[in-house]
Amino acid sequence: MKHKTFFWFVLPSSLAMLLFIFVPIISVAVQSVYVDHAQVIKQVENCGPFGCTTTTAVDQEATQAIQKASPLGRFAGLTTYLDRSHLAVKEVGAAWRSSAGLGEFYDKLVNLPFYKAMSFTLAYTFIVTPLVIIVGFIIAVAVNSATKKLRGPLIFFSLLPMMVTPLVGSLIIFWMVDARGVVGAALQYIAGDPNLSVKASTPLTWVMLMVYGVWHSAPFAFIVYYAGLQTVNNDTLESAMIDGASRWEQIRYVIIPHLLPLTTFIALMQLMDNFRVFEPIVSFSASAHATSLSWAIYNDLGGETRQLSSAAATSVLTILGIAILLMPVLVRTWRDFTRK
Repeated sequence: MKHKTFFWFVLPSSLAMLLFIFVPIISVAVQSVYVDHAQVIKQVENCGPFGCTTTTAVDQEATQAIQKASPLGRFAGLTTYLDRSHLAVKEVGAAWRSSAGLGEFYDKLVNLPFYKAMSFTLAYTFIVTPLVIIVGFIIAVAVNSATKKLRGPLIFFSLLPMMVTPLVGSLIIFWMVDARGVVGAALQYIAGDPNLSVKASTPLTWVMLMVYGVWHSAPFAFIVYYAGLQTVNNDTLESAMIDGASRWEQIRYVIIPHLLPLTTFIALMQLMDNFRVFEPIVSFSASAHATSLSWAIYNDLGGETRQLSSAAATSVLTILGIAILLMPVLVRTWRDFTRK
């Protein structure tokens, strides 16, 4: 393809990415280094028949004039990033100096809002992502090995979790794990504890959220792997069978290497999606036991007093976290590409 043709071919998508991705990211980064102006307080003297009293009130005209003069707010630099709600540099240093070991330091660290959200976000990402890849691959191989008559219904049921609206799917599981639900009652029976509640236990809540994450995302991995299985060279598989390779050896030495580029693609997509986990926490009302970086952004933007600079700083840290997670996969992909 000629350079001129390629330029006009990629121009629309490049402009769209510039307008809807790059510009908003720059805007959020700029907003993160500004904070809201302090309100101007004035003293008002009220006099009556029994004397005068002095009260304080917000000077709306002066406050609006300051906000109009500097719409972005007051420049604060990296103050928002370093405060207690984010990186908490002072608090982390104090916790490190006062801790007797790593366990105690970790307990103090996760009591800070940002690190509490980060701990669940990383645990969710590093547990759900490989499970989605493994479960999706197993389902794809099983469906591909089934007879043609069964493949249609199996594909439909395998894709059903992805067809269901995330909110509806999470509510279904939420009701199932309730003490009166099927899963909740079964857990109480197995544990022999009639008071066992998944919703009241932090570890069980984490497990419930991760199970939902795998259930909802596995169909994506399945459909990608199933499409990739249709491109496997049958001659190579037949040669492996003639050489005496077992079913597992065919999968290990023929199918898995063939699907490795798809595994990289699924890993990239899942790392980005799982690091931004948000819907399950809201749907399961699990914020008392599990918070994520996306939930922290939502919490800062909610309510009457919206903390825009705090939400912007958390957004920038989330983008940096995703970039760090994707870097090893991108570097490996680049190395494989340059070797060819």
